[in-house]
Amino acid sequence: MSVRVLINAGPWLPVPPDGYGGIENVVATLVPELRRRGVHVVLATIGDSPLCADEKIFVYDKPQFGQLQRPYNRVMGCATAHMQRVVQELSGRDDIDLVHDHLEAVGPTVFGAMGSATPPVLHTLHWDLAKHPELYGGFDGQDRMYVNGVSASQLARAPKALQANSLGHIHLATPLADHADRVIGPDKDDYAVVLGRVTPGKGQHVAARLAHATGINVLLAGPVGPYRQPAELADALANDPEAARNPDVRYWCDEVLPYVDGHRVHWLGSLCAAERNQLLTRAKASLFPLHWEEPGGTAVVESLALGTPVVGYSRGCLPELVDEGSTGFLVATDDEDALAARLRIVDTLSPKACRKAAATRFTPGVMAEMYLDFYETVLRRARRVTVATA
Repeated sequence: MSVRVLINAGPWLPVPPDGYGGIENVVATLVPELRRRGVHVVLATIGDSPLCADEKIFVYDKPQFGQLQRPYNRVMGCATAHMQRVVQELSGRDDIDLVHDHLEAVGPTVFGAMGSATPPVLHTLHWDLAKHPELYGGFDGQDRMYVNGVSASQLARAPKALQANSLGHIHLATPLADHADRVIGPDKDDYAVVLGRVTPGKGQHVAARLAHATGINVLLAGPVGPYRQPAELADALANDPEAARNPDVRYWCDEVLPYVDGHRVHWLGSLCAAERNQLLTRAKASLFPLHWEEPGGTAVVESLALGTPVVGYSRGCLPELVDEGSTGFLVATDDEDALAARLRIVDTLSPKACRKAAATRFTPGVMAEMYLDFYETVLRRARRVTVATA
């Protein structure tokens, strides 16, 4: 497909991230596949992003993720400054065929305001669509901006106005899935892992309780708010009064930390990709005791690609990604006893089945081909509207 696409990854983390970063991992997975298929990619990101693209634009050299949970009047300029740079780029050239946007709320708002001054837009929804009811409830793509979800369950909960502008959903992918079915993994260790930002929706407090209930060690990997490592968080709590007001830090201190004993439950902080992969591939299970409707499940597809079955609540995208009794066990939401029972028998599931499912369903090539189909749809519809109004 010979087109030029501006992919807007936002200013929050590098692409790929050096640890946590679901959206940035998706972009890092997609861009090389698009370029292999002839797409010219202009990547809007931060200056420190190491991903190869045909062109790169940015306003911030460093990631702005640490700003995200600060008071609004401290952070409001980050996304808007980034978008200002994107608008300047689009206004100064006429060779961009399409924009593929990944920036929550601010991206579609700015592109919508630009109207016909911007190329056609595909906006990928990576988050809980109940977060911005007024924005999404009044969404109007004006036949130039369309959206896609990352799961069917996510779109099923979307406001009707958003659904009316949707092309459908595309499940997430991981490079780990390429030829995963040919990999013979190591023996499993006697621990389960929770991979992701420590936040109430991920349910790390439930996972920690399960560890003590089952006698199976649980390792938590991911940041707490902007703090990537235990020492960093401890220093902030000791010296920065603002740290304790962060909602994820409060959740950690109040609901998770009481169970963290450094033996049965251990917090590892953020891990680099190689460390994450080693942790996942040796785990007997990935735990997803979700307290929200997970929209995409990057950690789910990564876990399956590394041969580690999933144990979690049957909510959000998990029933779409996990084959019950083959690649994981899903139980009714908030049934901790059932979750503990499934965790105790997770050894009956085959790592080979997990890898085979990932190699079939969650490869970067599968995702890229689906996005190319969506790009063609957006461009075709935009041309039709242009002809009709000429």
